[in-house]
Formats: sequence, structure tokens, C-alpha cells
Amino acid sequence: MYLDEKNKIDFQSIDFIFNRMIESITSSKNDIYVICEQSRRTYEEMKIELEWIKQKLKVIISNSDSLARQTQLAKHRLVEVSKNFEKYSEQQIREAYEMAHNLQMKLSLSETEEKILREKRDDLERRLKSLYDTIQRADHIVNQVNVVLNYLTSDLKNVGAALEEAKLKHEFGIKIIAAQEEERKKLSREIHDGPAQMMANVLMRADLIEKIYRDRGIEEAMKEISELKSSVRAALSEVRRIIYDLRPMALDDLGIVPTLKKYLSTVMDYNKGIDIHFQSYNSETRLPSNYEVAIFRLVQECVNNAVKHANPTEIWVRLEWSKSHLNVIVKDNGRGFNLDEKREQSFGIIGMRERVEILDGSMEIKTKIGSGTIVMFKIPYPNK
Repeated sequence: MYLDEKNKIDFQSIDFIFNRMIESITSSKNDIYVICEQSRRTYEEMKIELEWIKQKLKVIISNSDSLARQTQLAKHRLVEVSKNFEKYSEQQIREAYEMAHNLQMKLSLSETEEKILREKRDDLERRLKSLYDTIQRADHIVNQVNVVLNYLTSDLKNVGAALEEAKLKHEFGIKIIAAQEEERKKLSREIHDGPAQMMANVLMRADLIEKIYRDRGIEEAMKEISELKSSVRAALSEVRRIIYDLRPMALDDLGIVPTLKKYLSTVMDYNKGIDIHFQSYNSETRLPSNYEVAIFRLVQECVNNAVKHANPTEIWVRLEWSKSHLNVIVKDNGRGFNLDEKREQSFGIIGMRERVEILDGSMEIKTKIGSGTIVMFKIPYPNK
């Protein structure tokens, strides 16, 4: 099946690409599902550990209360002996003092252990909540992937006819598959090397704390607990970063301007030597979620392209809010490029153009080698 020798369409290759894309997405879904199940098992193990800590805490609290009462009685006895020392022998006075001292020491140790267990209980409860949120997010992602699969398998089977007029259909399809596969590997690797390893380390070190407390004392146990908290905070930060990369939740709550500020600040943190300047003119207008996500991804693609390909020292991002539309300008002082030259970056430009067309907007790129790049988007407001 060919239109002509110059613009031929190989439907067999199209079907092969399409099926590979379906297989890749299905594989990604399965990987996320496995990660989700592993997180659930960790969640159940942590719940068991938390219940054990709560039971032990009850015993410690009861013991502390009993020791407190005994200590109070011993102190009263010591006061009585001290006031009437002529009525008691030296042995009786010494015994009263030692009993009060020993009970006070036991009470102090019991209260310290109670404090440690309370902190560990509170820490576990926070970790459980964070892990539960992660599981919920993963479930949501799996559901979204299922929707995409259903859409692809039911609505896009006849995509060949639509691709006949697209000159880069084959190359672009392969690039989509490669990019999606790379993103899946990146996500799996980040979770495996980051939060999964950290949580495994947390569980192992949590089991060691009680042994350290018995063998080396309170001071060493407290050091281990402090390090454990740092590991948990690092794991939580890594999970939040991964979730943010998948879908910045701040978009829904705060809008595009605060979300972009946070994103650009993060880019600067991870890319030392690049200064990013952000400006928003006039009052921000809240747009439908799909608009704000698209605008965020457009800016993200421009900034990523600049950081990855242009080697800039400065990037400027500017939003101009008018009555009928939003202008988005992303500028860098990097090396620039030849728009007519086919390169890896071209696929990113194709993707951006498609996003803009979906929003009925327009896109313009100004660049030349050695003079930086300016990308401008004009996005009309919906129903305007």
C-alpha cells in the first residue's frame, strides 16, 4: 500500500509501531502495579510494627506510673527519716536513701524509653500516612494508564488514515515509544534506587534500635534514631519529587504561576550555574486544569531543551495575561540552533506544536546559532 515512492505508507510498520506502543504502555502499567504491591506489603509490615510499639508503649506507661508512685512514697519515707534521724539507725537511713535513688533512676530510664517509643510511634504514623498517599497516587496512575490503553485499543485502531498526511509519522512514532520506554525505566529506577532502598534501610535500622539500646545504651540508640529520621525525611523528599515530576499537584491548588515558580526554582537547584528569571504580568487568570497542565508542560519542555542542549547561563520565563489570551515567552542565552536542521530536539518541537494546536493557540521560535533561543506561545482563553 503506497501513495507514491516518495511518500509511501507502510501500514504493516504502522501496526507494528502501534502494537509496540501498546505493549510498552502495558509493561509500564505492570511495573507500576508491582511497585504499588511492594509498597502495600511495606505498609502492612509497618502497621504491624506500629501495633507492636503501641502495645509496648502501654506496658512502659503502666510501669512508669507504678514507678512514679513508688518513687513518691520512697521520697516521703526519706524525708521522714531525714527529719527524725535520731529515731532511725544509720543502716535504715542508708536504705531509705538507696531505695529512693534506685527508684528515681528506674523511673528516669522508664520515662526515657517511653519518650523514645512515643517518638518512634509518631514517626511511624507519619511514614504510614506518606506511604498510604504514595499507594493512592500509584493506584491513580494505574487507572489513568488503563484509560489510555482503552482509548488506544478502542479508538485509535484506524490511526493509519490520519497518519497518511504526516511526513514524520514513522520517526515520530518510534520516538514516542523510545521516550515512553525511557521514562518508564527512569521512574522504575528512581523508585528502586531511591524510596524503595531507603524504606528497606529504615525497616532494617528500626529493628536494630532496640538491640543497640540494650547493648550500647540510650545515647547510641538516640544517635541511631536521629539518623533514622534523616533517612525517612530523605525518602519522603524523594517520593514527593517523583510524584511532582509525574503531575505537579500544586497546579490544582495554587495555579500555574506558583507552580512554575517552584518548578523553576527546583531546576536552578539541580543545575548550578544557570539563573532562571520568572515574571508574570497583570493578574493571573485561573484556567481549566487541562489548559494549566498544557502550559506547564510547554514551559517545562522549553526549559528542559535549553538546559539539555543549549548550555545557557540564564533563562527567562515570562507570562503576560491579557483580556483574551495568555502570552508565554521562554528565552535563553544559550548556543541556539538551526531551525531547518533535523535533530533530536525537533521531536520536542513537534510535541509542543501539537499541544498548542489542541488549545487553538500559536507558537513561534526565534533562534540562530550563537544567539540563544526565544520560544513564544499565544494561548487563547477558553470561550473567549
